Amino acid sequence: MTAVEYEDNESKFIRKAKENPFVPAGLAGFFGIVAYRLFKLKSRGETKMSVHLIHMRVAAQGFVVGAMTLGVVYSMYREYVLKPAEAQKALEQKALEKKC
Repeated sequence: MTAVEYEDNESKFIRKAKENPFVPAGLAGFFGIVAYRLFKLKSRGETKMSVHLIHMRVAAQGFVVGAMTLGVVYSMYREYVLKPAEAQKALEQKALEKKC
């Protein structure tokens, strides 16, 4: 991979992260929860290993699903609330310009 291709991939990732910031947040939360639960593995007490791992998986998946849900709601808000409002303002601006 050349330096130009690496920069293109990096800029593509940054652009995608700016478009939907919930994906990197979901990934960071997932890895954070997994790291924390693996760190707490030593002090799990009487809890079976399988139960501890299931709880870790459920917590990590729950965080990712929550981040995805927030991302979808945010995308719908941008698409169906902000864009029509901007279009309405543009139409009003054109109408004002025609009157003058």
